[in-house]
Amino acid sequence: MGDWNYFFGWLWVLVGLVAGAIVGMFFYDDHWLGGYASWRRRMVRLAHISLVGTGLLNLAFAFSLDRLSSDAATRLASPLLVVGGVAMPLVCLLAAWRPGWRRVFFIPVTALLAAVALILCGRYL
Repeated sequence: MGDWNYFFGWLWVLVGLVAGAIVGMFFYDDHWLGGYASWRRRMVRLAHISLVGTGLLNLAFAFSLDRLSSDAATRLASPLLVVGGVAMPLVCLLAAWRPGWRRVFFIPVTALLAAVALILCGRYL
């Protein structure tokens, strides 16, 4: 169960670091993507950091498996963490492209919240 989260976590950290290096090449330009405080630039930065952050969540899950029961709640948390990890940066980039996409942020947020709640339930309930 945790092998996929382990692989995905490290992959997403790598992708996040590469994405940060790529967008970092343009940060010197005060007007890039509408300026420092623009919606587009903030969403691109959030996409980059969410890659690393959701990768770390998947790694934390993989490293926590010995403390978790292997019941249905924990088995469901595993794919939800991956779904949230893929959906969060994707929605950020889509929202940077077209601000109306912000309305679907509930998808990655719900997946990640449900995953963490299931992990807690699998450990403490």
